[in-house]
Amino acid sequence: MQFAAPLIPATLIRRYKRFLADVELASGEVITVHCANPGAMTGLATAGARVWLSKSPNPKRKLGHSWELVEVDLGSGSELVGINTSHPNALAAEAIAAGRIPELTGYAQVRREVRYGKNSRVDFLLEGAGRPPCYVEIKNVHLMRQPALAEFPDAVTKRGAKHLAELADMVAAGCRSLMLFLVQIASAERLALARDIDPEYGRAFDSARARGVEMVARRCRLTRAAIEVGDPIAIIE
Repeated sequence: MQFAAPLIPATLIRRYKRFLADVELASGEVITVHCANPGAMTGLATAGARVWLSKSPNPKRKLGHSWELVEVDLGSGSELVGINTSHPNALAAEAIAAGRIPELTGYAQVRREVRYGKNSRVDFLLEGAGRPPCYVEIKNVHLMRQPALAEFPDAVTKRGAKHLAELADMVAAGCRSLMLFLVQIASAERLALARDIDPEYGRAFDSARARGVEMVARRCRLTRAAIEVGDPIAIIE
């Protein structure tokens, strides 16, 4: 996924009301930008951090800039972390179409936002002749409290636990189900569940995996020009 235009550097002043952040541009101008991330953003929203913004081509948009990346030291030196949670579905779609996720290759049709379960929509439904349909949910990961160890979730997510149960129900109905964790931290080598943050999600994960839901994690490669799905990493208990 290429950014449409060069990202704009800025300094973070504060993040507030979940979806807003005040930043200072290189010119000294202070602006409010959209923060497309409902999570806690632990360790990523420290005042003074260097951040990178995209600018919308839509002149009528209320907030013309979006916060895309932040530079942080997660134990191995300064690196870029993607904080925009609206990107993972697009990243996954690009990787599936290019055949870069072996677990999701060989399907003739890929549909997005398909209704299923109890008033839910699955991120992707993959279908092909002679094989069961595959229900795929995408989760963005950007929490790292120990070097090289990514964690999910960074806040309580009842919706996430619900999705796991619904994926397991689809397996019971004869389909495939796969949870794909996209880690927007290039230094991540493993993924663990943040059970101290959301014990219920941890229990839902264990139950879904035991019922046949496939769990896959991939780290992303990030630059100021692009983000793309990279190598698989292990999911540990």
